[in-house]
This record gives sequence, C-alpha cells and structure tokens, in this order.
Amino acid sequence: MWQYDFDTVYDRRGTGCFKTDALEMLYGKGELLPLWVADMDFAVAPEIQEAMEERLKHPIFGYNLRLPPYYEAVIHWVEKRYGWQIKKEWIINTPGIVTAVNIAVLTQTSPGDGVLVQTPVYDPFFESAQGNGRRLVTSPLVLKDGRYGIDFDDFEQKLKQCKLFILCSPHNPVGRVWTRDELLQMGRLCARHKVRVVADEIHADLVYSGYQHIPFGALEDFSGFTLACYSPSKSFNLAGLSNSAIVIPDPEVRQAFNDYVQTMHLFIGNTFGIVALEAAYTKGEAWLEALLEYLETSRDALYKFMQAEFPRLNMIRPEGTFLSWIDCRGLGLNDDELLQRLVRKGGLAVSPGRIYGQEGSGFIRLNFACPRAILEKTGLGLLKAFKQEDKTWN
Repeated sequence: MWQYDFDTVYDRRGTGCFKTDALEMLYGKGELLPLWVADMDFAVAPEIQEAMEERLKHPIFGYNLRLPPYYEAVIHWVEKRYGWQIKKEWIINTPGIVTAVNIAVLTQTSPGDGVLVQTPVYDPFFESAQGNGRRLVTSPLVLKDGRYGIDFDDFEQKLKQCKLFILCSPHNPVGRVWTRDELLQMGRLCARHKVRVVADEIHADLVYSGYQHIPFGALEDFSGFTLACYSPSKSFNLAGLSNSAIVIPDPEVRQAFNDYVQTMHLFIGNTFGIVALEAAYTKGEAWLEALLEYLETSRDALYKFMQAEFPRLNMIRPEGTFLSWIDCRGLGLNDDELLQRLVRKGGLAVSPGRIYGQEGSGFIRLNFACPRAILEKTGLGLLKAFKQEDKTWN
C-alpha cells in the first residue's frame, strides 16, 4: 500500500511553473509564497506517476486516440463519486474546462445574447461572455452570517435576460457546495425560462465532511439542457496535462459542441493527460481520500488561526475547494493597499478579490493546498502584513 506524502516541500521555480515563475512579472517580486493560482503544491499520486512512467517506456508520442478504458474510467468515476450514470456517447473531450465554457458560449448563444454568472466568481467566465461578443449579466451572491447564498428573485430576473447560465459548482472562490434544494431551484428556473446551463464542476472531488457534491445534470430533467464539465486537473493536480471530459446528454447540443471541437482540432489532447486521467480515476481514490483529510485539517487550522489573530478579518470557511475566501474590508484598506501590504510586508502572493467581480472588492483568495510548513509560513506572512508585533504560528 502506498504511503502518501503531502509534507515534502518542492521547489517549483524554474520549471515553467506559472504559479512561481510568473511572480516577478505579475507581482513585481519573485521571492513570494505563491498562494494565488489554483493548483496544489503536492506531488501527484504515485499511481499516476507510475502510469506515466510506464507510458514513457514506449518511445513514440504521435497523434493519440482515447481507447475504451478512458471512457470507462470517466463513466465509473462520475457514477461512483457523484451518483450520475452517464453514457460514453455523451462525452466530448477538450484541453480544459475554460475551453469548454467558451465553446458552450459560442455554440449555444448568439452575439449580443446574455450570459449569466453568479459573482464573485472565477474570472475567466467574464471573458468567455464578453470576449465572444456576448452580454455579461451578473447575479450577485449574498453573504449572510459568514456563508454565501443565492438571491433567487434577482437570479430569476437576470435569467429572463439570458440564453446561457454558467454554474460554478462547487463555487470558486466562495467555497460553497450547493445543496440539492439550491440546485433544484436554480434548475427549475432555468427550465422555465429556457436557459441552458454549462456546469463547471471541476472542484467536484474536493468536498469536505458534512457536504456532498450533487451533479446538476443528474437532477430531474436537467440533463436535457446541461453541459457538465469534469476534469482531474484540480483534485489530482494535473492542470498542466490539459484534459477534460464534457458530458452533454442532449444530442443536438452535443453535435454543435463537437462540430466546433472538430473544426478547431481540439480533440487530440495530450497523451500523458489521457494516461493520467485513466490512472487517477481507476487507481487514485485512496490518494484523493488522504488528500481530502490533509486539506480539511489545513482548512480548519487556517480558519482557527484567522479567528484568533484577526478579529477584523472574516475567512469564509470553505465547504469545498482548497481556496479560502477572506473578507478584509474591516481593515479599511483599498484593494491596492491591501495587495501591497500582503506582497511587500507579508511576502505573500494572493489573488485580489476584485478580479472576481466588483463584489470581491476588499477580499482576497488564498490557496491552502500546500505542505503544512508552507501553511505555517503563510500564517507568519499574514501576521507581518497586518500586525506589528512578531508572533509565531499557533
């Protein structure tokens, strides 16, 4: 049985790692703790590495084809982890989920049509609408008692203006794992107003104790108007291998989507991405469970630390994802002052909340998927950024 290690610190600098090698360009300082990009600072599961090493023994890397075991792996994983029985013919492959969201916008809407998102939300969603000549429509989430919810009256009014809704489930950056009732209410409203849904479920595997990811397309008759997006890139740290599986039950929607994929020659993918997905979904479950336990411990430690040391800050305790969403408005700093304090005094590279929509102003997003030693340095950096006295991690 494998012994899984999440405590080793790896130096990723100089490997072409966006998270570390872009720091100087984006933050004006290279020696920072990189807590911004949503990938993990853990080695991949040894089962995945072993599968890739085995493939490397064959010295030819030409055009590839996804064989039946690939589709069987996706189908089995979605059913076992999320309880949704999907079919092979429903699956279309793309290099990534952002690519898929853009294709959904291009194939399911026309120029000038409205595309709805729930802000604050993952920022590439904005560009998928506006960059493709569509009209971005936002329905702000509501923060109450330390937890985000949906203003369904506003949501329905905004749906009336739209042809497509981009659902982030679990939600990035606020960390919500939507309940069955919330998903049902959203889906019924979309059905009533004939709005298709592209469900970004990339964080579906990253859900903590007491919560459950429910696939949007598995509910009632929602599969008929859903494009569901899955990938092992977040849960198994494989983003650089560019492979995602998009589940589209409706044949007409699927045909339009696939025609675009074929025209743009996006179906080939990455040989090692294919191998890695198969290994992750067939051999990686024990590693994932160990990871979730580690991440949950880190989440709770960070949350406790923030409550103890920073009464004017409010970390929204994530129900899923490895991202903490921290309300810093109590400090009285504007967004630039907040970011500069973290970079210059704390040595921390975090994502400024404003990039996720105007509702994110005064917030930061901090990635805690790192070895415990790095998390402790993060705590010290926060103390240096926001407190004068020299303290240690508690």
